[in-house]
Amino acid sequence: MRMASAQSVSLSFEFFPPKTPEGADKLRAVRQRLYARQPEFCSVTFGAGGSTQEGTLQTVRDILAEGVDAAPHLSCIGASRESVRGHLRAFQASGVKRLVALRGDLPSGYGIGGEFHHARDLVAFIRAEMGGAFHIEVAAYPEMHPQAKSPLDDLRHFADKVRAGANSAITQYFYSA
Repeated sequence: MRMASAQSVSLSFEFFPPKTPEGADKLRAVRQRLYARQPEFCSVTFGAGGSTQEGTLQTVRDILAEGVDAAPHLSCIGASRESVRGHLRAFQASGVKRLVALRGDLPSGYGIGGEFHHARDLVAFIRAEMGGAFHIEVAAYPEMHPQAKSPLDDLRHFADKVRAGANSAITQYFYSA
């Protein structure tokens, strides 16, 4: 895993797939302004349980066409191996080289379900299926994951994702203000 040095800050932006043509136009305009900040990549969320998955790939394709590296989120909540395999193939066919592998937030009233229960399981599956085809980003929590029992427990979960094959980790700039 690569660590950014104190002199090197890597910046990325996270977008939600738009739900309307007007939203797509607004998002395109926002992206154009943000590209001036020279992000390493832009990520696009992927709704657990199918809520926004259809728009993820199109938004990723748009970003790639604009000459910026794009990383679709891939969350494993409720996912089967076959559905993940299909997403991986579609991402690869679209020129995606980077993914953000996440457990994903549980939608209201939605149980864990699916064939994956943790991000580490998803990372291991991606590596087994695709080898080194994708640079895999995972989540890190400087202020501790809200479901972790302790800082050490949180660190163990992060280490599990690294051992499973993650290349690097991302975090939000601010959690508590």
